[in-house]
Amino acid sequence: MRRIYEELLGIVPPRIEARIGAGSRLDPEGLELQEAVRRHFMYPRCFDVKTSQLMLFGILLALMGDAARLHALAARRAGATWEELWAVAGLAYLFRGLPAANLGAEIIQKLAEAEPRA
Repeated sequence: MRRIYEELLGIVPPRIEARIGAGSRLDPEGLELQEAVRRHFMYPRCFDVKTSQLMLFGILLALMGDAARLHALAARRAGATWEELWAVAGLAYLFRGLPAANLGAEIIQKLAEAEPRA
């Protein structure tokens, strides 16, 4: 179960690790159901991983969700360009305003700073 997060993000985020840990102990069947639904909707056949992750980044920016950072990272690891991430932040700006644009810019800037130079 952790493998998909490690492949997508390079890490298992703390909240996800907590959900997997608690769910494994308290409700393994419920945890499996959660993951099955997540896989189904996060990876529809009509979108590649990059496109899905870009959309999730934009949705979470519009909601001002801190998980937007993780989906930006996943999109980048799936091949998204800086221009694509910036364009998605622009779309979120249209419906959420400057807070979404600022959060998007902050996320993109931090990802760029953390990414090794080629």
